[in-house]
Amino acid sequence: MLNLKSIFRPHSGAGAFFFSILLWGIGIGCFAAALNNYLSEIHHMDSVDRGWLEFFREFPGLALVFLLALLHKVSDWKVMRLGTLISMAGAALLLIPADKIAVVAFIMIWSLGEHLVMPIRSGIAMQVAKAGCAGQSLGLLTSIMNFGAVAGSLIVAALFYAGTIWLGKSEETLFKVLWGLIVLLMLASIISTFTKEAPMLPSKRPRLYFNRKFNKFYALELFYGARKQIFLTFAPYVLIREYNFSTASMAFLLGVCAFINIFAAPAIGKLTDKWGYRNTMIWDTVILFFVCLFYGFSGKMFTHQIAFWVVCLNFILDAVISTTSLATNIYVRELAESQDELTSTLSTGISINHLIAILSAPLGGWIWVRFGVEYLFTFSAVMAVCNSLFALTIPRPETLKKKG
Repeated sequence: MLNLKSIFRPHSGAGAFFFSILLWGIGIGCFAAALNNYLSEIHHMDSVDRGWLEFFREFPGLALVFLLALLHKVSDWKVMRLGTLISMAGAALLLIPADKIAVVAFIMIWSLGEHLVMPIRSGIAMQVAKAGCAGQSLGLLTSIMNFGAVAGSLIVAALFYAGTIWLGKSEETLFKVLWGLIVLLMLASIISTFTKEAPMLPSKRPRLYFNRKFNKFYALELFYGARKQIFLTFAPYVLIREYNFSTASMAFLLGVCAFINIFAAPAIGKLTDKWGYRNTMIWDTVILFFVCLFYGFSGKMFTHQIAFWVVCLNFILDAVISTTSLATNIYVRELAESQDELTSTLSTGISINHLIAILSAPLGGWIWVRFGVEYLFTFSAVMAVCNSLFALTIPRPETLKKKG
């Protein structure tokens, strides 16, 4: 059993932090589970609209390094409060009747807050841990975030199932109830961080860092970012628009993915340690190649009923196998000569990932409308193959160690 007293420093604010993250994670889980149905059913956004929305939603991630640089003198706890407050404002604005353009702006505000909290939460998790216990603290953080995703998805599924079947409420009304609930969760998350034990010092923030020895990592992030963004943006839309997934069904499926990953992520980590990061980087994207093809062509290969189950299975497979991206982080760790170089390189990789994400999402929407969903996921499959081929050029771990 986990002994929390042995992990965290006394009077560090660990309890307040993790309770805040629990509330924040449930709110994020609720938002993610309902967003795509909200865009499709309430605002009737097609795939092109969805691609352009993703451009603006991911833009704060691209600008994150610069935003954190501006806040370099602000403590991590205050940045976390600020990010949560901004997300709360974005959710509150969705309660206002608005057109597509305004909704895109509101979601961009939500995303800005979400992206601000993302790197800060890891920094605080390490601040509150005792020496030598940072890994356990980060592991607990991941577990709480996964629990939040499961809880948020189940809340949405229960709300829309009960609201539509038993209470006869319109989906528009239920979405407003959901946004109000998320606002309350964010507010409670902010309030719970006001503890006298919270340290008021900023941690060392990551910076953009380029070095020739990481060129292959940068290229891998381009291929991975493009494939991931196509699936992240359009896979739910396929289920909603091609297979008539309701909000409750979509939320339940996302909850299943999050629940499975609570157990799958540690298992994949162990397999990566056993097989090596190079083999993992090669074979995970080989599998994802077939996942993408089945996702795009199931409607033409099978009857509608069989295609429905094939697509659902592949949706879950993508969520599970995508956790193998940790292998890339291990590769960078082998090359990095210091913790600062490791952190800065991974931060740069995230920026590259977001750059390709904001470019590939509008392109993906255009491909879907112009050529069909089959070609959209063929493009995603090609990116997976490129990832595998490029991973083949990476030296084996034993070769890197000899060079070191």
